[in-house]
Amino acid sequence: MKPETVVIPIRKIHETAVIHPGARIGKDVEVGPYAVIGENVLIGDGTKIGAHVVIDGWTSIGKNCVIFPSVSIGSEPQDLKFRGEKSYVFVGDNTKVREFATVNRATGDGEETRIGSNCLLMAYTHVAHNCVVGNHVVMSNAATLAGHVVVEDRAVIGGLAGVHQFVKIGRNAMVGGASKIVQDVPPFVIVDGNPARVAGLNNVGMARAGISEVSRRNLKKAYKILYRSGLSLAQAIAVMEQELDSCEEVEQFLRFLRNAERGICRGRREDSE
Repeated sequence: MKPETVVIPIRKIHETAVIHPGARIGKDVEVGPYAVIGENVLIGDGTKIGAHVVIDGWTSIGKNCVIFPSVSIGSEPQDLKFRGEKSYVFVGDNTKVREFATVNRATGDGEETRIGSNCLLMAYTHVAHNCVVGNHVVMSNAATLAGHVVVEDRAVIGGLAGVHQFVKIGRNAMVGGASKIVQDVPPFVIVDGNPARVAGLNNVGMARAGISEVSRRNLKKAYKILYRSGLSLAQAIAVMEQELDSCEEVEQFLRFLRNAERGICRGRREDSE
């Protein structure tokens, strides 16, 4: 009689991984060799943690994320104001964090650094303390966010780009590689350069996001008023409020401009002529 085949299940947590007994590990989580997971960490179901990853602090990782080797998430912020207070990192579902990326927890008791769902943080990217990154955001290799930066949904940040603290990057915006961002980037535009200047609308990104042709036409009108009319920001907002048909995207564009605290990236010289 032929003996039965015995199937030995593959151990999903490597024997060299160091996981604090207080950490909460979901179902079907994989943890690679020499990974370190701290006491106050929560790992959602189905997430994969690569070799030599360190996840520490009060950090929550969502479901079905992939954390590649040598990533650091939840370590103390690189901020001289930090005094050891309890602060947090939250990462949504289905987000991928590639090799050697770093995500710091927040400065301030009870404050948080937050990354949304379905994001891709490529190798060597950095998300500093108190940043808020939306959903479907892509950060290319070695792009870096200083403290308190806000990145709205579906923005794309090119490789080696540096974003100054407290800057906001709007929805569906695209930042060119190696750009220096020191002022807010309005939604739906492309910026590039050092210092960064607006180069046009992100038409490809808007189409991929399913924004309607009617809304794209309205945004094109808004862009011309803002960047090619020679008006001040306040004047341009007033004209847009009077002349543009209302739609979700235009309202979001206007709302962003009204709340721009650092000023906005201006157009290249030819846009204002």
